[in-house]
Amino acid sequence: MIEVFHHYPLKEHNTFGISAFAKAYTSIITLQQLKEALAYFHGSDKFLLGGGSNMLILNDIEKPVLHINLTGIERIRANGNLVQLKVAAGENWHKLVLYCVENNLAGIENLALIPGNTGTAPIQNIGAYGVELKDVFVSCEVMDLESGMKRTLTAAECNFGYRDSVFKNEALGKYVITSVTLELTDLNETSDYDLKINYGAIKEEMERLDGEASIAKVAQAVINIRSSKLPDPKVIGNSGSFFKNPVIEKGKYQDLLQSFPDMPSYAVNEGHVKIPAGWLIDQSGFKGKRYGDAGIHDKQALVLVNHGNATGNEILNVAKEIQKMVKTTYGILIETEVNLIEN
Repeated sequence: MIEVFHHYPLKEHNTFGISAFAKAYTSIITLQQLKEALAYFHGSDKFLLGGGSNMLILNDIEKPVLHINLTGIERIRANGNLVQLKVAAGENWHKLVLYCVENNLAGIENLALIPGNTGTAPIQNIGAYGVELKDVFVSCEVMDLESGMKRTLTAAECNFGYRDSVFKNEALGKYVITSVTLELTDLNETSDYDLKINYGAIKEEMERLDGEASIAKVAQAVINIRSSKLPDPKVIGNSGSFFKNPVIEKGKYQDLLQSFPDMPSYAVNEGHVKIPAGWLIDQSGFKGKRYGDAGIHDKQALVLVNHGNATGNEILNVAKEIQKMVKTTYGILIETEVNLIEN
């Protein structure tokens, strides 16, 4: 049986710490409860809540909120040196990374300390330090929000892009992800695995750590780097990186170098490069600025923060000011990575 609460506070369920209320709320811990909730709220638009990260609530949520708290990790098939893990949607992503490191399963160590739950990872195609979810993704199980029917979507069907997927486009609002299956390298069976340490400051940070190179060392390096730059949401409200790193044509980048010779970039393909949005924002003078209780983190310009009682719209207004300045200065539009929740 499901239990439904009305005018339910969401402040503790979003990492920005925005004070907002759900018209109706229920916590889902079994697939049966999910079916019951979909039937109970049949005909209504529904809001699916995971770990509460990567979102900015702008108003009270008038839709029924289904908080997906399904848990469980299952090793479902081994193929040579590869292992597949079926992970329930409510499992915390960072705890999953630690689980894999502890069990010598390689592939997601670069994605340590990314906030949120596993079920929302495919929506965003989460990524960091040269690795994206799609690199290890096999499939996900979903439930149709209207019919309650279950189906499995392959990596190809998820149509992953940079911080993008089918769930943000054609399948927007159609499914709830109930589990994710990943394929990882079992280092208990092989040593044939290349650590991905050439992106960002990982190699430099690993040199500071004792011991031989390993997935545990990579994960620790990432944790150290992210901890030094990204504030703990339990201390100050935030949702990690607020903006995507823009991808621009190489020719445009070469033109920009004439005026901004220190502008960093990372190659995407032969014709395009990725520019760190944090650098653009920092150079525009926003790092550490505060507008009431809304502001920009003083160590990482890519992170917008709630100093206490900021509303979602106050934080959004800061984001718009940043976008306007970056566009004016560099001719580059930086898009939000955080999902804006308007109802």
